[in-house]
Amino acid sequence: MQPVKLEHGGTLLNGELFLPKGSGTHPGVLVMHNALGLGVQVREVAAELAERGFAALATDMFGAKLDGDPAKAGAYFAALQAQPDLLRSRVVAWHDRLAALDDVDAGRTAAIGYCFGGFCVLELARSSAAVKAIVSFHGLLTTSLPATPGAIRGEVAAWCGGQDPYVPSDHIEAFRAEMATADASSQITVFANAAHGFTDRDAAALGRPGVAYDALADRVSWAGTLAMLDSVLQP
Repeated sequence: MQPVKLEHGGTLLNGELFLPKGSGTHPGVLVMHNALGLGVQVREVAAELAERGFAALATDMFGAKLDGDPAKAGAYFAALQAQPDLLRSRVVAWHDRLAALDDVDAGRTAAIGYCFGGFCVLELARSSAAVKAIVSFHGLLTTSLPATPGAIRGEVAAWCGGQDPYVPSDHIEAFRAEMATADASSQITVFANAAHGFTDRDAAALGRPGVAYDALADRVSWAGTLAMLDSVLQP
């Protein structure tokens, strides 16, 4: 792992880059954290992607030492959500940082994200960034800045839980309509029995209703994501 810093909007952000073995450039993948900040889950995902041949950059959207405090993380999350232009520009800045790395093939980049990070990667897609694949795991789907026709340049996958109180069925249908209006190539999958945070093995520790791990949804969504990344990023 190598630290990767980014200054944005007066905030110093601290990401972590996981590289595969071998010389030369590699396809690059942003891995974006949930509302609790950069933690174990995204580090594990980035490390696995590196083993599979991708340069994986686990991003930091908050630029703060959170010490595992959900209340502190929640304050940073709420502040960014209240500034959609700042949030989107920060995600774009992270993608630009990834594409500029010496180890990354700038023409082969993707972004995946979890919960808040899932929302972030969809904002990257809506920005018209030159990203080939965007994958949202149980991410928020609504936005104040919807995609315009032709804006989305890569493949989009949204993995959703049918029992997710933060992403109700009307949000899913509105997102489906947004993707159609934008003429985007998108795949939207709903796991009927899965709740919010279904990829997080520690989800139950939060003690929040509607948040739970689901082993089947986790395995299927990850397998589908790897298939997408291999299809659009690998030569």
